[in-house]
Amino acid sequence: MKIAGVRLEPCVLRKHDPNWRFARGASPVTEGVIVTIRGEDGTEGYGYASATPHMGATRDTLLAALNAFTPLVSAQDSFDLMRIMQRLDRELAGQAQAKAAIDCALHDLNAKVLGLPLYQLFGGKLRDSLPILRILAIKTPPEMAAQAETLVNAGYHHLKIKVEGDVAQDVARVAAIRERVGNSIHLTIDANQAYTVKDAIAALNRMAAHNIDLAEQPVAASDLVGLKLVTDSVDVTVEADESADSLDAVFRLVAERIVDSISLKIPKLGGLRNTLAAAQICEAGQVACRMGAAVGSRLLSAHALHVAAALPVSHYACELGEFDRLSDDPFTGIEIESGCLKIPNIPGCGATPRPTAKAALA
Repeated sequence: MKIAGVRLEPCVLRKHDPNWRFARGASPVTEGVIVTIRGEDGTEGYGYASATPHMGATRDTLLAALNAFTPLVSAQDSFDLMRIMQRLDRELAGQAQAKAAIDCALHDLNAKVLGLPLYQLFGGKLRDSLPILRILAIKTPPEMAAQAETLVNAGYHHLKIKVEGDVAQDVARVAAIRERVGNSIHLTIDANQAYTVKDAIAALNRMAAHNIDLAEQPVAASDLVGLKLVTDSVDVTVEADESADSLDAVFRLVAERIVDSISLKIPKLGGLRNTLAAAQICEAGQVACRMGAAVGSRLLSAHALHVAAALPVSHYACELGEFDRLSDDPFTGIEIESGCLKIPNIPGCGATPRPTAKAALA
């Protein structure tokens, strides 16, 4: 399908809790850019570029990169996806989030042209729905326990506890949440690089008494020696997130057995193709993986949902429900039911613009 045009639309989503915070910072909004690629027959494919400052992208840098990429995409054949993405790589190094949005929009467009759900482009789906893990922002232990209870009452069985590097306070957070929700709820923690190696080992060994399933990115992303030391020193599953920011990085993490699991994210890996390739690296090296936090529009979660449906290995609940804590989403099409997301079976990724958003996107 010849590409007739590319549109860019900044997207600002308000957080229900304007004081939502994690170890790397806080903001009352989540920002991104909606990329629309239109075929010559009028069919449109959509992608979401995520503005994630701690992974190197703001809305302004995304717009700058996407404006540089637009001439390289226009008038091309949408099914020449590999050639298009190679042109983007030659034009500008890095910029994974911007490239991911174009990659997703092209996949969405092509699936619609073919009349197929997106997962069919990846070899078909292995599951019809996915359990969703929801994230608890950093607050006091009693406040986080109350957040956890609210989510459990809404039907969730998997929760992720954001922590910030204070061992005693973080252990108190985990203890308070476990006491409030009981033993049947699955708990994980995410330090977002906040611990030193020794503090990470101490914290995880103390948290083990409260039955946590997984610890995500406990130490600095660049400290792979320290990350492996933590993995080798604790019984809990240790997962890389910020350390797994490219295919090269995923390969090293797997080849050297630095972690037990890898959090796969479309924006940080540069698109759907690379995310599936990372999953195959994990499968070949017998390291677990799953889809990590997709924070932004339902559009981003919908793309990730189709990847998750096709993953040969996915050992744990996926973090694709964070759109539920955001307002002003211009897309609809997926909703959480009883703590799970169903895989859309309509052509494309399954996310469609709300009627009120169509004029803005046009």
